[in-house]
Amino acid sequence: MGLLERRDKEKDNRRKSILKSARALFFQKGFHNVTVDEIAKISELGKGSIYLYFTSKEEIYAQILLDDIGKFNRRAGEIFAAGNGQKPASVFFADFSCAYADFFLQDRELFRILMVYMLQPERMNLSGELNPQIVNAYTKSIDMFGRILEAGAEKKEFPPGINFKQGQYAVWSLLNGIISLYIFSGTQAKRAEKIRATIKSALEIFIRGLKQQS
Repeated sequence: MGLLERRDKEKDNRRKSILKSARALFFQKGFHNVTVDEIAKISELGKGSIYLYFTSKEEIYAQILLDDIGKFNRRAGEIFAAGNGQKPASVFFADFSCAYADFFLQDRELFRILMVYMLQPERMNLSGELNPQIVNAYTKSIDMFGRILEAGAEKKEFPPGINFKQGQYAVWSLLNGIISLYIFSGTQAKRAEKIRATIKSALEIFIRGLKQQS
């Protein structure tokens, strides 16, 4: 490995270390209670070193979201590609929704950080450039629910007049509500089981309502 390559790798590792430390702090204390000084201390760096990689606490927060959402989108894309068309749309809809919940069960930090952003975006003071990037990244995962609804309509499982955009946001909101209800409460051993069971029950009602529109 050459000198420049080694330096680039060291910079990348340091940047990842900053994001990892900040992520844990945001989860523990909330966005507004974390300072750059604290991030620097946990990262074992000087405050000035933080600013070599990020311009502000807000940019650090935004980059955490972008990295995590990107990871989720890649995983969701794999699940979508593997299952779409292989099962009835109603079954795949439920399976994909449970996979969505499972991702956050494995990473509760991401769910809390993401929900704080979704509920209070104006308080994050993100730049006009960063905010649209986060919204666009997360919209990609929400759109997959609409694509499943559309596939179901094409196969005549669902009525053709469905508003796919409204449907996908309705399901997305439903899932986040169920995950919020259980992800930070109850025993860990039963948490996943409760979330999956509630999701399947809620989606059965949702899909039954769709089919009655035929």
